[in-house]
Amino acid sequence: MGYRAPWWLPGGNAQTLWAALAAQRHLGAPPGWRRERWNTPDGDFVDVDHATHEAPRDAPLLVLFHGLEGSSASQYAIAFAHFARTHHVAMVVPHFRGCSGEINHAPRAYHSGDFEEIDWILRRLANAQPSRPLVAVGVSLGGNALLRWAGEMGGQAASTVHAVAAVCSPLDLAAGGHAIGRGFNRLVYTRMFLNSMVPKALKKLEQHPGLFDREALLSARDLYAFDNIFTAPLHGFRDTEDYWARASAKPVLAEIRVPALALNALNDPFVPSASLPTLSDAGPMVTLWQPPEGGHVGFPVSSHALGFPGHVRAMPQAVGQWLMKQI
Repeated sequence: MGYRAPWWLPGGNAQTLWAALAAQRHLGAPPGWRRERWNTPDGDFVDVDHATHEAPRDAPLLVLFHGLEGSSASQYAIAFAHFARTHHVAMVVPHFRGCSGEINHAPRAYHSGDFEEIDWILRRLANAQPSRPLVAVGVSLGGNALLRWAGEMGGQAASTVHAVAAVCSPLDLAAGGHAIGRGFNRLVYTRMFLNSMVPKALKKLEQHPGLFDREALLSARDLYAFDNIFTAPLHGFRDTEDYWARASAKPVLAEIRVPALALNALNDPFVPSASLPTLSDAGPMVTLWQPPEGGHVGFPVSSHALGFPGHVRAMPQAVGQWLMKQI
C-alpha cells in the first residue's frame, strides 16, 4: 500500500485519533445492517451483522473481524462497508462475544488469539453461502486472531477462505501490550479501552459470582493487569505472559497456506515497528505492507487538494482490492 499522510496530520497519534474521531467514513447513505443471532456450541451466542446493500448471489463475501471493543459501528467497519457496497460485494461483521451491545451469557469473553471462534464463524458462513467466494479481514485484535487461525489451520484454511488480511494487528502481543501501557498511550488509549472493558467485566462477574477478584480488577491501570485478572484466566491461559506468548500470530505466520496480507504502519503507536514480521518470519504466502505512516487503523486521506476534510476510505479500498484479486 502506497500511503502518504496529509501534511496537517503529522505523526501516528494524530493519524490514529483523527481517523477514529473525525474522519469521513463513507459517501452517500450510511451502511445498513441486518442482525442475526447465532447460538454457539457452548450455549452462548454471537451477533452477526449482515450489510443490507444488494450484491449478486455469487458475489464474494467479505467477513470483517473487528478490533478490541469494536463493532459494526467502528469507523473501519463503516469504511469497509462502503467499499463492499461500491464494489457489489456482500459483507458481514461477526461480533466477538460481548461486543454487540449485549453481554454474552458464558463465563468467557473474547481474546486476541480466539482462533477457535474464528474457525466456527468462518465455517458456518462458508456452509451457509457456498456460492460466494469468502475472504476475511481482521482489524487490530481481530487481525491477529484471524492470522493465528490461518497459521493454525495450515492447508485446511483454503477449504474455507480464498484469502485473509490483517490491518494494524499486534502480531507480537507482548510488544504491543507493553507499548500501549506506556506514556501517552497509557494516558489516552489504555484509559479509553479500560473505560469500556472494566464495566463489561463487572457485568460478567454479576452473571457468574466468584469468577475473578473484583477489587483486583478495579485496581487495574493497564491492559497487562486487566489481562492478568480477567482475559488470561477466563480463556485458559496461566497469566498475561502466557496469554500474550501463546495467542500471538507472528510465530505461526510461516505456517499460513492461503494468500495473506499483513498491513502495519511503521508509526503505529500501539505496534512497535521493531516487533513487525520480516519476510523470513512471514513465509511465502504472506504479503507484508509496512508503509511509514498511517497510525493505528488510521490512514486518513485529504478529500481535496487543500486538505480538510479527511476520509478513511483509502485503506479499505487498498485492502479490499487486494483481497478481491486473490479470488
